[in-house]
Amino acid sequence: MAQCVQSVQELIPDSFVPCVAALCSDEAERLTRLNHLSFAELLKPFSRLTSEVHMRDPNNQLHIIKNLKIAVSNIITQPPQPGAIRKLLNDVVSGSQPAEGSVANVITAGDYDLNISATTPWFESYRETFLQSMPASDHEFLNHYLACMLVASSGEAEPVEQFSKLSQEQHRIQHNNDYSYPKWFIPNTLKYYVLLHDVSAGDEQRAESIYEEMKQKYGTQGCYLLKINSRTSNRASDEQIPDPWSQYLQKNSIQNQESYEDGPCTITSNKNFDSNLLSLDGFDNEVKVDGLPNNFRAHPLQLDPSSDTSNSIDGPDHVKSTSSLHETKKANIGIIHGACLTLTDHDRIRQFIQEFTFRGLLPHIEKTIRQLNDQLISRKGLSRSLFSATKKWFSGSKVPEKSINELKNTSGLLYPPEAPELQIRKMADLCFLVQHYDLAYSCYHTAKKDFLNDQAMLYAAGALEMAAVSAFLQPGAPRPYPAHYMDTAIQTYRDICKNMVLAERCVLLSAEILKSQSKYSEAAALLIRLTSEDSDLRSALLLEQAAHCFINMKSPMVRKYAFHMILAGHRFSKAGQKKHALRCYCQAMQVYKGKGWSLAEDHINFTIGRQSYTLRQLDNAVSAFRHILINESKQSAAQQGSFLREYLYVYKNVSQLSPDGPLPQLPLPYINSSATRVFFGHDRRPADGEKQAATHISLDQEYDFESSQQWEELEEEVVALVNKGVIPSNFHPTQYCLNSYSDNSRFPLAVVEEPITVEVAFRNPLKVPLLLTDLSLLWKFQPKDFSGKDNEEVKELVTSEPEMIGTEVISEFLINSEESKVARLKLFPHHIGELHILGVVYNLGTIQGSVTVDGIGALPGCHTGKHSLSMSVRGRQDLEIQGPRLNNTKEEKTSIKYGPDRRLDPIITEEMPLLEVFFIHFPTGLLCGETRKAYVEFVNVSKCPLTGLKVVSKRPEFFTFGGNTAILTPLSPSASENCSAYKTVVTDSTSMCTALTSSASSVDFGIGIGSQPEVIPVPLPDTVLLPGASVQLPMWLRGPDEEGVHEINFLFYYESVKKQPKIRHRILRHTAVICTSRSLNVRATVCRSNSLEDEEGRGGNMLLFVDVENINTSEAGVKEFHIVQVSSSSKHWKLQKSVNLSENKDAKLASREKGKFCFKAIQCKEKEVAAQSSEKYTFADIIFGNEQIISSASPCADFFYRSLSSELKKPQAQPSVHTEKQSVEDAVKLIQKCSEVDLNIVVLWKAYVVEDSKQLILEGQHHVILRTIGKEAFSYPQKQEPPEMELLKFFRPENTTVSSRPSVEQFSNLIKTSLHYPESFNHPFHQKSLCLVPVTLLLSNCSKADVDVIVDLRHKTTSPEALEIHGSFTWLGQTQYKLQLKSEEIHTLQLKACFVHTGVYNLGTPRVFAKLSDQVTVFETSQQNSMPALIIINNV
Repeated sequence: MAQCVQSVQELIPDSFVPCVAALCSDEAERLTRLNHLSFAELLKPFSRLTSEVHMRDPNNQLHIIKNLKIAVSNIITQPPQPGAIRKLLNDVVSGSQPAEGSVANVITAGDYDLNISATTPWFESYRETFLQSMPASDHEFLNHYLACMLVASSGEAEPVEQFSKLSQEQHRIQHNNDYSYPKWFIPNTLKYYVLLHDVSAGDEQRAESIYEEMKQKYGTQGCYLLKINSRTSNRASDEQIPDPWSQYLQKNSIQNQESYEDGPCTITSNKNFDSNLLSLDGFDNEVKVDGLPNNFRAHPLQLDPSSDTSNSIDGPDHVKSTSSLHETKKANIGIIHGACLTLTDHDRIRQFIQEFTFRGLLPHIEKTIRQLNDQLISRKGLSRSLFSATKKWFSGSKVPEKSINELKNTSGLLYPPEAPELQIRKMADLCFLVQHYDLAYSCYHTAKKDFLNDQAMLYAAGALEMAAVSAFLQPGAPRPYPAHYMDTAIQTYRDICKNMVLAERCVLLSAEILKSQSKYSEAAALLIRLTSEDSDLRSALLLEQAAHCFINMKSPMVRKYAFHMILAGHRFSKAGQKKHALRCYCQAMQVYKGKGWSLAEDHINFTIGRQSYTLRQLDNAVSAFRHILINESKQSAAQQGSFLREYLYVYKNVSQLSPDGPLPQLPLPYINSSATRVFFGHDRRPADGEKQAATHISLDQEYDFESSQQWEELEEEVVALVNKGVIPSNFHPTQYCLNSYSDNSRFPLAVVEEPITVEVAFRNPLKVPLLLTDLSLLWKFQPKDFSGKDNEEVKELVTSEPEMIGTEVISEFLINSEESKVARLKLFPHHIGELHILGVVYNLGTIQGSVTVDGIGALPGCHTGKHSLSMSVRGRQDLEIQGPRLNNTKEEKTSIKYGPDRRLDPIITEEMPLLEVFFIHFPTGLLCGETRKAYVEFVNVSKCPLTGLKVVSKRPEFFTFGGNTAILTPLSPSASENCSAYKTVVTDSTSMCTALTSSASSVDFGIGIGSQPEVIPVPLPDTVLLPGASVQLPMWLRGPDEEGVHEINFLFYYESVKKQPKIRHRILRHTAVICTSRSLNVRATVCRSNSLEDEEGRGGNMLLFVDVENINTSEAGVKEFHIVQVSSSSKHWKLQKSVNLSENKDAKLASREKGKFCFKAIQCKEKEVAAQSSEKYTFADIIFGNEQIISSASPCADFFYRSLSSELKKPQAQPSVHTEKQSVEDAVKLIQKCSEVDLNIVVLWKAYVVEDSKQLILEGQHHVILRTIGKEAFSYPQKQEPPEMELLKFFRPENTTVSSRPSVEQFSNLIKTSLHYPESFNHPFHQKSLCLVPVTLLLSNCSKADVDVIVDLRHKTTSPEALEIHGSFTWLGQTQYKLQLKSEEIHTLQLKACFVHTGVYNLGTPRVFAKLSDQVTVFETSQQNSMPALIIINNV
């Protein structure tokens, strides 16, 4: 139980006090009523004695009584009505609430920290009022009247006569059988005569004389002169006299306007006075009977007799209490109690009570106890005193007590008033009232046995109850508290006697006693046992006290506390005590909150919301309902729907209270703020027929880190180029779409008149759909004027047409149950300045019934959209985005700090040009190497001219706008539909197989020295695109060499003609997706020709072998490929002629066929080479048809240069040389240079395709870049075969130096050797046995350095098999020659070979060693790759 102000040792004596009746004459009552008090109320604050009192017990031992209190009340001849008592108790509880700002008791139990009110004043008020309003009953005498005060006024005509009338009236009430109420303790009631004297108005001498007369008649012990009203009431305002009455009267006051379920309370106030507050001791209508003031007919708790249906005090207490403490207080304002009394008068009243108790009441009680004791002794025939007899009663053989269930239901047994058993009970009660608990216990114990023997259960239960209390209150605690007595008493009252009021008194007393002994568990069990359906208020209060027992245990039972608080709250709610119900639920909520018991939390929150709403605590109601909705609810859809409707209803009422206040924050739907995306710019236009708009950036694209990195690199590349190779320090990549992955640390820049789209991610956590209407963004804008003035303009509600920022409103936005959905909301800035997007504003509602179509079936006048809206409230939600966690400095790493996220705070800048790009006839599928002509349309859709248009791509070999030599016709796409993409010239048949040469500079094609081939300027006419203007340019595309799907990124860069300080440039992105299928595979090899001289008499020819294979799998419907032309492009070499042996003019390749071509290549003439700059290339075309494609023009040359530049960018695998001698390295370089060749081949082809029964001709070109003599080159990169898995070897690493010897191919190219000899030689062996043949060995130095050569003619010591192949012949003469060859010198050696047999011989046996003149290392050149030199020796 909760802490109480009084201890149990103070509570029980205060609850059972001697009762004294008061009977006043009309005049006496009038004098007290001048103070707005009855006589009994006048005495109430002074009814406790200030000093100890002494009396003697029957053994003549002195007994001390401490803090004795007496209860004086007016005589009421009607018992109180149960309904009225219930109403009074209800009012007492509702009038007592926790004090505002009172300090709560914080209890820490386990991981719970609970704020709990330590005291429960409402329970204490209830208990005190309950015990005071107990009706007197026949089986106990504790609240029977012991004495009666007869009060008359000194101002009456015959006061003494009035006293005698009052005395007769008292006698008639007590002894006449017509009056069963009130109850009197003994027939001989003490009468005490009080003369009231009004000091301010009365005659003091007369009063004294009357008092003397009274003393003579009634004795000095039996009368008293009480002087009051020492001042007149109209002087009340001069000085403040304390009002000790208000606290007593407020507790017991009932308002006569209130009603309750038992019927209207017909209490009327005393007609003579204006008080409309009646206390328990108030007076009803005065009615004169026999000339006497019969003002005690009806109890103030009397109901209209016709309306009282229940006859017990514990009937249902569904009291609809409309009053509260506040109203009671309001009624009390203006009434000053004791206005005519001075502090001296207060002392006089106090003195009067002392005198009455000392001289009248206590002697009377002492005498009565003696008399009763004597009667008992004479009845029992035992020794003189009860004290000496108790031992014999207890020590003798005990009669076994029957259990309560064995006893017959004899609760109806009544004893006559003179019955000796009742005399024992009377004596016990008297001893108990004067705090003589030892004697009281003995008497109760004796009475209990007698009653049980007689099976008078009601009497026995009363005796058991008081015996237990007496035992507990005995000084020195000689015996333990007999809790089983109380349990038996409670069970008897409740089950046998069906008297819940007495059972409740037992429980209240016993629980207090158990609590004082820290037996909280037993106390809680006792309290819970008495909760029942008959009284909600009692059950609520007892459950609440039980909950406090659980929390006050040694180890607090927190969950039991919370559970019983919920039960108490429920019963409070049923009893109409809304405030207490709300308090109980709120206290229990502390335990259930955040523990995952979501259904319990929902129930509590729902109840709190309901009760708060009833009490008009709307903010609390909204908060509680909000909690139900925002926690991940496990409720059913129907339940969630009802919660939502309730919430909306409450919210609507709140918003109606302050319609002009700030918009409230709504809890639904959830917004994932970090997923908010902001897009700057217009939506992309959809494709229009053949026109396809640039993909650019849109909110539909998923974020991809790699691709965003690529775009940033492209932008950096073009910015660096524009700024002469340096990226400016203030450069930041352009971000059109901001999300949680982008860098949002800076304020983003938006352009005036271009929309800003904010994508808000909503999630509906409920199982019911949510309908948002009139959804728009909430923003604040600070315009910037060039005048320097800053005026902030905050527009939160878009009601009028805003001039600064236009706001898009979505009229309806439906989010289905448990759905995540994004809304895209737009703002249109019309002014430059700073914009801050704060959040979203919308009406939150839910759909009524099912979805209707186009408003058919919608509620009339409710909503006109597609969905019928049941109820909606206007509110907002803020978008608050937490920035990234900082992790740079040591301080940031050790603490948790977050950076800013500014994606919702754009700066609106001045106008900028806006480019739109459209692609016309843009293919989605190409053959590898296929060229296609498309058109690009550039449109400036802004009001500013744009310039400096460039396009940058990582795949420049894919497209070209044509070089400077390109003729920009035909311009219109329709005119060029059936034309070839190439520039062609018709040739005559004589030029077949012979090269036609032309030349072009790579600078013309944008591949100049030091320039970046990726950045391509777009050839706009006049380099400026005016506002609203559009231009179409041709664009040639070439399918990438590798098959598959290719994503090719284009980034268009452009600037404003007028330089802007904030935005320097703008970009537009386009991603082209091209699917390529296989076409041709071209392989080429070049080798040196062994012929000594060409037609022009100069050495250095090469043979070019080209293999073309059709690897197309006919997926694209390709029938066959025609090779129409092979062109070479080189700075030093050119194709001279085709040396194909086949006569087939047209080189056709069907599926999986392979064609072989052989060409002769010669070096360009010296003067040609000299005339050309280092960037001039010579193009030579060999034609296989009757049209020459000019390979040095666009687009053939463009694609060639692009592929060449991308090839040059690839890392070359140079052999690494780890030698200390730098000279060796140089030697290697020189040797390597000999084997290098710079020859590039372009194979041009046509493919015949059947598509939709139409034949199309596709064109294309393949490039082969030849760098090394004798090494095969391919038109597309070869896939590296993954190495096979090898066993792991463990070894100690050794310092192995890489050999500096170049490869075999490189040796062979240093010195070119050639043997000249007759193919067949006739010799008469029968004449001359030795045949001598002259052979010329031609040595040619291919390098630019001097070379020392050693020619060794000795045969290698080889195996016999090798001898057989070579045949046996001998070189005659010098076996070794040492020569030095100057740069590119040709030397001839005359040799002789000697044969002894006829046959075929290979003369290619000389071994040639070479070294650079200034080097030491000697390299052997190998002739293995040249043709075998075969000679035939014939015998003649």
